Amino acid sequence: MKHAIIGFTAMLTASSAFAEAVKPTDVVFVDGAVETSLSGVAGDPAVGAEIMNKGAGNCIACHQVSALSHLAFHGEIGPPLDGVADRWTVPELRGIVANAKVMFDGSLMPSFYRTEGFIRLGDAYTGEAHGDGEVQPLLTAQQVEDVVAFLVTLKEQ
Repeated sequence: MKHAIIGFTAMLTASSAFAEAVKPTDVVFVDGAVETSLSGVAGDPAVGAEIMNKGAGNCIACHQVSALSHLAFHGEIGPPLDGVADRWTVPELRGIVANAKVMFDGSLMPSFYRTEGFIRLGDAYTGEAHGDGEVQPLLTAQQVEDVVAFLVTLKEQ
């Protein structure tokens, strides 16, 4: 019996590791929220904290986050993220990170998990128009889940 339980646990772990991500064009928003995980794998708050500072995420360029006060150059364009986990549910946070424009029409926040419907889409930071290749989202499905996992740690003190 013990071997069967271990085998079943290993099978579940393996199947979650190979969970297929929801494509950006297949994300279902309900009042701006996204109920279902985009990757099928739980997010990692430590990785999410890194994304908040680097690469395509760079959330602190627009938001202040006291938990990341050791990092320089926090922005003031977006609202402070302290206590964000007390203001929004996990599905709402997932929706906001994936495409804030669904919940907040006219938001300046980038659509981090979107690949269509852009006006004058550019080619990264080259200053050139996007070529014929497929448009990739700014963050992967797993990176969105990682950022959300970090955001849910930001509760009022």
